[in-house]
Amino acid sequence: MTEPKQQTSSYAKKRLALVLAGGVAGVVVGLAAVYGITALTRNAGGDKACRPAVDLARKIAPFARGEVASLNIAKSPLKVPDLAFKDATGKAVTLADWRGRTVLVNLWATWCVPCRKEMPSLDGLEQKLGGPDFEVVAINIDTRDVEKPKTFLKEIGVNKLGYYADDSAKVFQDLKTVGRAFGMPTTLLIDPQGCEIGSVAGPAEWASDDAVKLIQAALGKS
Repeated sequence: MTEPKQQTSSYAKKRLALVLAGGVAGVVVGLAAVYGITALTRNAGGDKACRPAVDLARKIAPFARGEVASLNIAKSPLKVPDLAFKDATGKAVTLADWRGRTVLVNLWATWCVPCRKEMPSLDGLEQKLGGPDFEVVAINIDTRDVEKPKTFLKEIGVNKLGYYADDSAKVFQDLKTVGRAFGMPTTLLIDPQGCEIGSVAGPAEWASDDAVKLIQAALGKS
């Protein structure tokens, strides 16, 4: 009779241990869920400083038509990563250097056929609207021959765009991290505070009347 009692006692202890362990695990999961929901709720609204960019995006939405109908208007506030790259002299610059100006950031490469076709239109847009309030910032991400992009642009007569490059292609990864780079070319319209107004996945005719009107609307000149 003693043996069965010992077995029962041992079983009861194991049972109690499992119950207690389950309770603790439940508390941990519960806390994780609460904190996880809190984090999601906190991030759901995006960067408060970028809410005006979303309001602006709504205002210019009617201009996203024709040659720039592919523009994805920002629906939630997004502070664009402070992309780091180099200028034509090799000097390190970041996107923050353009604070106070509206910019059209474009990532391109010579191995990207749509990019090559798009470059003249970006050059044309810079010629038409480039100035103190706006600039087309086209960033080359070729990782092998750093002279090839410069030669290409010279050959096709692109001379209004400033030359910017990132031979590590990290700028692409940075935009991919925030869900704004899936392929090439990638283009973002960014407000003076560094917030997204809209983005385009793929090429567009940036020198077209539609594109000019869109940018002018973003600049408050429509």
